[in-house]
Amino acid sequence: MKSYFRALAIAGSDSGGGAGIQADLKTFSALGCFGMSAITALTAQNTHSVTGIFPVTPEFIGLQLDAVLSDIGADAVKIGMLHSPEVIETVTEKLSHWKCPHIVLDPVMVSKSGDKLLREDAVDALKTILIPKAFIITPNLPEASVLLGREVVTPEDMARAAKDLSDLGCANVLLKGGHLTGQDSADLLFQRDADTLTQLPGIRIHTPNSHGTGCSLSSAVCAHLARGLDLEAAVRGAKAWLTGALKAGAKYKTGKGHGPVHHFYELWDKTGFTS
Repeated sequence: MKSYFRALAIAGSDSGGGAGIQADLKTFSALGCFGMSAITALTAQNTHSVTGIFPVTPEFIGLQLDAVLSDIGADAVKIGMLHSPEVIETVTEKLSHWKCPHIVLDPVMVSKSGDKLLREDAVDALKTILIPKAFIITPNLPEASVLLGREVVTPEDMARAAKDLSDLGCANVLLKGGHLTGQDSADLLFQRDADTLTQLPGIRIHTPNSHGTGCSLSSAVCAHLARGLDLEAAVRGAKAWLTGALKAGAKYKTGKGHGPVHHFYELWDKTGFTS
């Protein structure tokens, strides 16, 4: 019997389908993994705003994780929206109990529309409890600024910040440059054990359809790790796939705000589904 590559997403649900669990599962499927989920919160959300958040209790999040990991297991785990210290503690405890490998932590704090998704008291818990358990963290510049307590806005800031973020306890940091000004939006990959800081060039794609890019990128890294790629190959593959998804998604109109990327652009092109 064959076995799937197994990827688990722990995140909030986006009713608009562009980010969160929905984006994670689409990404896993697009990149050849069997996707599973533990939902941490329900959001009433579309392409321009978040109008409500209904948190899932830590106890029920724990039940979801026990159910999946005791039976199916996971080759890699992606973590997104965790809204409270209690949820962060529960997730950390369960991942440690089940000895989950390749934890990819996307420290989601604010939605694309600017709505806060993380309680203030959860930031310290994220830094002290969960980040040290992660294999790699994938903050953008605003998230890095919150985690470090200082502004990270320039390429020079990024180089120092990537190393400082690893001092929080996670050996690998992918610091995303999408919030840089100008045409270039290079990311930085810092690997502490090898003491390497790798610049990953990226040309800015001008599109209103960028909802869920952070979720999708971290999920793509997770999928590639689940399939056995080394870290740099996983990150490079994830960036290349997301660039294609952004370019393809730019051709579509979805909603009245920030639409999603096109997760299945490669499959649709091959099957003739592209309209």
